[in-house]
Amino acid sequence: MKILILGIGNVMFGDEGLGVHFINLISQNFNFKSSLHELSFIDGGTMANALTPLIANSDYLIVCDCIEADDSKAGDVYFFDYNAMPKSIKWSGSAHEVEMLQTLQMCELSGVLPKSVKVLGVVPKRIEPMSFSLSSQAKNALKTMQKVLLDELGQLGFSCEQKANFNIDEILSKWLKALY
Repeated sequence: MKILILGIGNVMFGDEGLGVHFINLISQNFNFKSSLHELSFIDGGTMANALTPLIANSDYLIVCDCIEADDSKAGDVYFFDYNAMPKSIKWSGSAHEVEMLQTLQMCELSGVLPKSVKVLGVVPKRIEPMSFSLSSQAKNALKTMQKVLLDELGQLGFSCEQKANFNIDEILSKWLKALY
């Protein structure tokens, strides 16, 4: 089975880039092994529509992104099946070129949506132009997001080995250095 972990978000808008930074944090800190499955981590940025071929080529998709939810606060983490999205979840109002929700809906209408699609979402605090930093609420959410993702991959049969211990500030710094 081909499993895709997709980080979505605009890294130039503070917490909006958390999905991208999260998958970079996980992929740089852990090795995953499975004799049954392939695993890919992809920085999807804001180009949701352009990701359709990657999504279509996957059997199992986990989208890491910012979401809105009724009665929530910044830093709250949600993990749900796309086909059973809680009514309280709003997946809109971000700085993406095309919303990830619309991309998944287009994949579904085209018949290329993976068999299993899950969303690992966090409620952002700060979405502001030209901010490469994350709020304390977003940083604190990373531990919960990491536990949820590692548990899910473990249930799918992956073994996990920690290879490094970068924190999110180090990941952000490495990302900015690579940018310039």
